[in-house]
Amino acid sequence: MTEVHTDRRIDIAPNANRVRVTFAGKVICDTTRALSLTEGSYSPVQYVPRADVDMNALTRTQHKTHCPFKGDAAYYSIAVDGRVAENAIWTYEQPFPKVAAIAGYLAFYPDRVDAIEQTPA
Repeated sequence: MTEVHTDRRIDIAPNANRVRVTFAGKVICDTTRALSLTEGSYSPVQYVPRADVDMNALTRTQHKTHCPFKGDAAYYSIAVDGRVAENAIWTYEQPFPKVAAIAGYLAFYPDRVDAIEQTPA
């Protein structure tokens, strides 16, 4: 794995809030252990531990992408009660050392789930 463009600013910090992700009326994730990743001028992304995600609702897909700042991403789809969101979740299982804190964590596309809520923990 070759690391490229390491000069881009990426900040990762624990999120003090409770993060809940819902899809098709079901809670897919409920955690107080999210990491908030801010990259450049993008909105912060919440990365959540797999242990706090209903992995039974997810299916690994063949879709993959590469980010020059974080590494290779793998994807999951969500299926609940006949409703499916394709490639709605991504994960960096072996990210570049600069962002090693997100290894194995999951992130959700906000437009592919019903809600990503943050409330005081």
